[in-house]
This record gives sequence, structure tokens and C-alpha cells, in this order.
Amino acid sequence: MLEPLVSAAAALRAQLANFEPALLSGQDCARVAEELAATEKACAGARVLAAARAVGCKAHEARGFRDGAEWVARQGGASVGQARQALEAAAGLEACPATRAALLAGELSWAEASEVTKAQAHQPGTEEALLEAARQSGLSGVRQKAAEQRLAGTPVDELHRQQHRARYFRHWQDHLGMVCFAGALAPEVGVAFVQRVERAAQALRRQADGTGAEREPFAAYAADALVAMSSGGGPRPSGRAELVVVCDINAWRRGHGHPGEVCHVIGGGPVPVAVARELSQDAFLKAVLHDGVAVHTVKHFGRHIPAELRTALDIGCPPEFTGAQCADCGRRYGLEVDHVDPLANGGPTALSNLQARCWPDHRAKTRRDRAAGLLGPGPPVARAGTVAHQGGPSPQATGAGDRGS
Repeated sequence: MLEPLVSAAAALRAQLANFEPALLSGQDCARVAEELAATEKACAGARVLAAARAVGCKAHEARGFRDGAEWVARQGGASVGQARQALEAAAGLEACPATRAALLAGELSWAEASEVTKAQAHQPGTEEALLEAARQSGLSGVRQKAAEQRLAGTPVDELHRQQHRARYFRHWQDHLGMVCFAGALAPEVGVAFVQRVERAAQALRRQADGTGAEREPFAAYAADALVAMSSGGGPRPSGRAELVVVCDINAWRRGHGHPGEVCHVIGGGPVPVAVARELSQDAFLKAVLHDGVAVHTVKHFGRHIPAELRTALDIGCPPEFTGAQCADCGRRYGLEVDHVDPLANGGPTALSNLQARCWPDHRAKTRRDRAAGLLGPGPPVARAGTVAHQGGPSPQATGAGDRGS
């Protein structure tokens, strides 16, 4: 087994050394890219599995390395921390035979396989669902599904204790001398913080647009907003409540939840009922008490979205209330409110006729509506404003640019 595998790897490297994409057609290059992507995934999986076995046998010591993770990092061009995580994930594959097979077949990336093994170790029995999420939605899909599984499998009080212990803030300088930082905050703190930064950034971007200056990436305005907020300056953002907590009304009344009763921060995950009630003393909180019944009473025929209806859109569908996401692609940021039956066609502004869509999907639906004669003649669609915040943003109604969609 050893010699054929080593020879095949050497032969592939020899072929790649002479590879010249310009000699191939676009379709041929697409095929090469797809085949090499699958091969790269399989090679990464086999490499880490082989490295884990070598470290387990202390073969790295004969190569002059006392730390097995350091040897693995040197071979793969990664950091020692990343190598250590890879070795831990390799050990987890023993309990995930289907994931191991998919990895070596080139169906999964190493990052996707790692997410599956970590979630399976935390909550046994989730491997099959996570594999399906990886195949359908890739790394982002399996990460989201794995996070949902971990959150659902941890008692909410213990989860909150873990979140509090895991908070951190670190900073360092990069190669340009820029001051960089990273951090983690519990959901009831982090969601509100991110909301404030992003709303302030939106205000800064609107100010820049008013001056005719060239628009910069949103992240640049967010950086300016963070600095302004820390010094007490900057534009004063206006708008809706910054934190939305959804809680079962019975749990709210008794002060603690029972299995199946939802209490979580939109965009941030579950919180204890006691924390939600404590947060209710703050002005930035919007509490949504529910009994699991869909909201269906708010309805009118103007373009304006009433506050009650907007909150219903923000929190998502009962009984999970996991927040708004694009009806077409599932994206949770940069969302707009779309009338399923266009306003120009007589569609009401009611929850049953509204969906959240990201800008590209909203624009595509508007084109379909216009082609179907539901909007009448009109100019090309102009981009409307969006609101993107939290892990799960709230949708914003579009302006006249959508011509009634």
C-alpha cells in the first residue's frame, strides 16, 4: 500500500509542475479544478490521518521534533495551534466512520469533517444530519447546523455559564503595524454591541453618501463607528430596539423554562429566562412573548411596515423563532422585505405576504414579477437600503426602487 500511494503522489506533483491553464479551454479548466478540489480534500484527510498515526508512534522524534504538533504544522504550512486542532479532529474521526469515508473520498473538506467530529463528540447521534448539511450547504451550512445541535444539546443555564467563562478580548499588531483585535461576548451583550456598531456605521455611510465621496467597504465605516463610539462621539444612530428576546409566555411568568419552551436572543442563541427578565429592565430590549401561535393579525395596504409586523418578521417562524433569513438562499445578513404578491398588484402588507430576501434574490424576484406583468412598466431596479446586523439580521422594507415588489 505504501509504495503505490507514495508513487501516485509523486506522479501527481510531477504533472502539476508542468501545468499551464492557458493551454486548456475554459470547460477543461473547470473539470480540472473540480477534480483537483476533490483530490485536495482527500489528500488533506489522508495526510492528517497519517500524521496522527505517526505522532502516536512518536515518529516525529526521529525527525528532530519533540512536539508532534510542531512537526505536523511544519509539514502542512500551518500554525502549531491549527495542527493541534487537526490532530484532535483526527482522533474524533474514529467515532465518525461515515465522515471519515466521505473525507477520504474527496466529498468533504477537512474543515467540514472537523465540524462534524466536534459536534458528534459533543452530542452523539448527529453525524448523519451534519453530513447532509455539509453536502448541501458546504462549510457554512455544517457550521450553522453544528452550532444549532450544540446549543440544543446543552442546558441553557450551563450554556450561559460556559459563554460567560469564554468571553475574551485580545489585540496584536499585523505586518502593516495595524492594531488588530478579536473577542467574544455572551449573546445578550454581543448582539446589542454589534447592533450599535453597525447602526452607527450605517449612519456614517449615509453621511459619506451625502457628500458625494466614493463609497468605501462597510467594514471601514464599522471601524470608524467603533472608534467614535469608544470616545463618545460619532453620529447618533436612530432606529428600532437593538435587542430582541423571544420567550414563551409561560416560561416568562414562572421565571424559568421547561423543555420545548423557547427563550433566546435573536441572532445570539438561547439565554436563561432569568437573564431575559433582567434584560427587560433596559431600554434597548424588545421582548416578544408568545404562545407558539403564528402572528397573523397585522395587515394593511401601505408600504410602511408597522412596528409589530416588523418584529414578527425579525423573529422568524414559530415555534423555533430563529430569526429572519433569505427565503431563497438562507442568507442571514443584508436582508430586505419583499412583498410575495407585489404591492403594485394589490398585495397587502401582511405577514402572510411578506418574506425576507437578500438583495440579489430580491432583485431577481422583482425581475420575475415585472416579466410576469405584476409590476407594470418601470425603470431598472435601483438598489434599496438594507439593514444587516447581529448573526441574524432584521429585514428592512425597501424604498420606491422596488416598484411595489
